[in-house]
Amino acid sequence: MPEREWKGNTAGTTWMHRWLIRSLRVLPLRFVYAGVAVFVIPFCMLFAHKGYISMYHFFRRRLEQRPLRAFWNTYLNHCKFAQVIIDRFYIYGGGRFDFDIDNYDFYQRLAAGEKGFVILSAHIGNYEAAGYTLVAETKRFNALVYGGEAQTVMQNRQRILTQHNIRMIPIREDMSHLFAMSNALADGESVSIPADRIFGSPRHVECPLFGKAAKLPLGPFAIATQREVPVIAINVMKESAKKYHIYIKQLEAEEPTAKERAQDLARLYAQNLESTIKDYPTQWFNYYEFWDEN
Repeated sequence: MPEREWKGNTAGTTWMHRWLIRSLRVLPLRFVYAGVAVFVIPFCMLFAHKGYISMYHFFRRRLEQRPLRAFWNTYLNHCKFAQVIIDRFYIYGGGRFDFDIDNYDFYQRLAAGEKGFVILSAHIGNYEAAGYTLVAETKRFNALVYGGEAQTVMQNRQRILTQHNIRMIPIREDMSHLFAMSNALADGESVSIPADRIFGSPRHVECPLFGKAAKLPLGPFAIATQREVPVIAINVMKESAKKYHIYIKQLEAEEPTAKERAQDLARLYAQNLESTIKDYPTQWFNYYEFWDEN
């Protein structure tokens, strides 16, 4: 499915990223948001037509919105995505946000336990912010990340995440990241895996999502069932300029075989993803044709 592959790297050059970090130390966030919404987003929508069309199709076909509303929500989606990117660089420069956290006690029990566990994430909201908030002092947090990210982003992630006992595991073409994740779980550590995009391996599982079959990567669900570890879904959603809400939900599959449990986990994950997107429809950053519309 090369035509549907999503690259996932942050746009811009290294000097642009460094300039943005310095600017966010002195400029109000709302001022930067407004400038991007007025001067940058219309330009991006005009020239990044494929990303714009895929989100428009989502609002029109999956949420069944009228054309004008779907177009407006597509614009708001691009604005929200820009805000999330800006927020990341704001954090890189030392900025802080407020967080409300659901089921934090449950997460802390997992983090304090001897057994490893899997965290399933998605390209909604600002999941990266969870790494700066859900700190586990006694258990290392391993995050699977796209290896082709911009240098400035990777360097700042590494700088901040290392301070919080978090290790990044880049996705590799030789699939060595699978062994790194398996070893981490065997050592009783946590592993964070994006579960809404297919990277590398074509193995997938089909689940209903917004009324149509969607292909989700099999790997995140298979590794959890093979290692027989707890599984949670974490979504970090933007509420206002300086506030996020972290939703933590346990996913439990009780099927008799590992294959059936993996499929059941995928179904539960898709249900949780759909529910969250319905609550925050402009915060799913899905800039390629996710469903097979043929």
